[in-house]
Amino acid sequence: MPAPAKSADAMTPYQLPNPREALREIVVSSAIPQDERLWVPQAENVWFRPLCLNVSSGYWMNLLRVRKSGVLSRHRHPQAVHGFVLKGRWLYLEHDWIANEGSYVFEPPGETHTLYVPDDVDEMITYFQVNGVMYYCDPHGNYTGYEDVFTKLDMCRAHYQKVGLGAEYVDQFVR
Repeated sequence: MPAPAKSADAMTPYQLPNPREALREIVVSSAIPQDERLWVPQAENVWFRPLCLNVSSGYWMNLLRVRKSGVLSRHRHPQAVHGFVLKGRWLYLEHDWIANEGSYVFEPPGETHTLYVPDDVDEMITYFQVNGVMYYCDPHGNYTGYEDVFTKLDMCRAHYQKVGLGAEYVDQFVR
């Protein structure tokens, strides 16, 4: 085990170059933006705010904002999903728990669930990391559509172009 750093070295930044292939970090100083144009419409009263769209590994991280009650979607993930509720609450019809403000949710690969926002929730915002794809389906598991990092990227490019930010605005979130 290495010796503890001497106090003079503790505040010295790393002195060697990072690997040439290393990607830049992403820092989003106002993840919940005041500028409504940064929210990408996904469905009626449903938007997402991209934070990272990783096209090389096939995952995305975003804030999901919902301003309606009821069923949002029924879907399945072949890979794990992580969520953290920032505002409001939601649940899955298939489970007996509620994801309240401050809740962390791990969704295991292969599970199918129906996201529901209760009637008394005016706004729900949840941070999600989605790995792979989301398959939308009906109550009997029949495929009805999908989303992946590339469809999210396409939605962002089209929206940011339409609202005057330019399609390339989303490039800052792509890795």
